[in-house]
Amino acid sequence: MLLELAIADAYGAGFEYADEMIANNDLSRYVEHPRFRLNPGSYTDDTQMSIAIAEVIVAQTPWTPEVLADSFVRAFKRDEREGYSRKFYHFLGEIQDGEEFLTKINPDSDKSGGAMRAAPIGIYPTPEKVIEAATIQAAITHNTTDGINAAVAAALMSHYFIYRLGAKRKLGRFLESYVSGEWNKPWEGKVKSKGWMSVRAAITAVMRNDSMSELLQDCIAFTGDVDTVAAIALAAGSCSEEIRQDIPNHLVAGLENGAYGRDYLIELDKQLMSLVGKKIG
Repeated sequence: MLLELAIADAYGAGFEYADEMIANNDLSRYVEHPRFRLNPGSYTDDTQMSIAIAEVIVAQTPWTPEVLADSFVRAFKRDEREGYSRKFYHFLGEIQDGEEFLTKINPDSDKSGGAMRAAPIGIYPTPEKVIEAATIQAAITHNTTDGINAAVAAALMSHYFIYRLGAKRKLGRFLESYVSGEWNKPWEGKVKSKGWMSVRAAITAVMRNDSMSELLQDCIAFTGDVDTVAAIALAAGSCSEEIRQDIPNHLVAGLENGAYGRDYLIELDKQLMSLVGKKIG
């Protein structure tokens, strides 16, 4: 899950709000964004914050706002990188720990930050546990109805496939039975910054594609906030028996592999997936 999420994030980062780059969406390579300072093959905040979430789950430490905020700060400070919004990047640079994070954060965003990092939460054993855990983590930064609902829906996407709860074509209806939103309505057009937009586009792409390579290209083709759409979609798609796992080898090999790169993601993935069906939290 985390490896595929990171590949999608890194690939999508070259196309984020760069409609002029869409002709390069052929999966042949990681492309350099025309404006953002990010080396091709490097992942962004979507992956780094998902790692922070996964580490808390794997460690089975208390699922509290302070523990989660501590993990966000620790993940950033040990491996500072571009990709965060300018304001949030500076915020993370100025604070020291989770307690200070919670004291100083303005948690009223309805954008995609709560949803982009929610996929690992799908490992929880029941939809009710997923909803509870996704709500707690989202409210730290996105304590709005739309921000929380988007995060819950993103977490339930991976849960649906991990626990084989139904056919891919029924994903939207499943989500609508647990969280408010038009999740079964196909998304069309550019994806802007609202969290529910990224999640709806990701759901649409997952439901209509049968391979990971097609899924990745389809996510990018929406244009707009496509690294987040792709990260959410491929994290879920990696857990689906109906989706062929055919991400090109050169995208796997080309993903960054520093201290918290490809090899670290593969190992953390193993630890995370070993918890399937177990009591967590």
